[in-house]
Amino acid sequence: MRAVLVEQYGGPQVLAPAELAEPEPGPGQVTINVAYAGINYADVLARRDGYQVASLPFVPGLEVSGTVRALGPGAAGFAVGEKVAAFIPSGGYAEVALADTASVYPLPEGSDPREAATWLAVLPTAYVLINGPASITSGESVLIHSAAGGVGTVAGQLAKAAGAANVYGVVSSSEKATYALRFGYDRVFVGDEYLEALPEATGGQGVDVILDPVGGDTLRANLKLLARFGRLISFGNASGQENWQIGPTDLYPRGLGIFGFSIRALSRDDPARLRRITESAIASAAKTGIELPITAEYALDDVAEAHRLLESRSATGKLLVRVAGS
Repeated sequence: MRAVLVEQYGGPQVLAPAELAEPEPGPGQVTINVAYAGINYADVLARRDGYQVASLPFVPGLEVSGTVRALGPGAAGFAVGEKVAAFIPSGGYAEVALADTASVYPLPEGSDPREAATWLAVLPTAYVLINGPASITSGESVLIHSAAGGVGTVAGQLAKAAGAANVYGVVSSSEKATYALRFGYDRVFVGDEYLEALPEATGGQGVDVILDPVGGDTLRANLKLLARFGRLISFGNASGQENWQIGPTDLYPRGLGIFGFSIRALSRDDPARLRRITESAIASAAKTGIELPITAEYALDDVAEAHRLLESRSATGKLLVRVAGS
């Protein structure tokens, strides 16, 4: 089968087209003829630094859509040829992907496989961030970093649907700011201007919830922007900076809370719970009319260009690999 293989960590150039043996499904597994694969920033971190990679070589890609190719022993509830989407530890940038049945979802009748390839990383992540540790209630305010990305565009819409009075975003360019304003945001800041503009916008009170996939110095600066009883949710470390420590004296005076979330860890450690969350997220998106914008798609041989775009910080929305017919 054709795939994109990483044999050493490094820049986008290490994403090399390769011919590999097709995976065979083991107990409780299926293989999937991949139509589309989602491209996520976690793929960039895996390629560059080995983020949550078991070993080299590996095929990147966490989410796919397509049809069931083969069933392993005990893979009940699925049929060969059935249209599905799946969230997998790796292996999405390939013509055939291997998945545990706990992380495979039948597609509703009439679903678009292209759209389905965006569901399983973005939707449940945004849904958990808004409805889990953030627990946004009517009238609260929210600040979302990387507001023009896949999770950011969905989280902005979900925050507004949850009753947030003010949804603020942070992006890296004015073009991204214009784009993000289409997705539930009341105001979008460019670069570090939010550090001064947000306190002014909130009358010095700060915001109730901050969603941060950047980490490092940005995460530390966010603490100062929280209102009393505010919640800071970290769901990534795109900055690549070292972890930093925080103590009770940083949290107690204003009753602050800090939470973390990793969809990959949840998929690995508690797939049954992730399945319930994903089903709720898909139902919520359908009910509220949430948009998952796909802004570009790439053939397997061109995946390196997608990674360059992500690392340039100029990407908006969701990027896909078009595998079938690549």
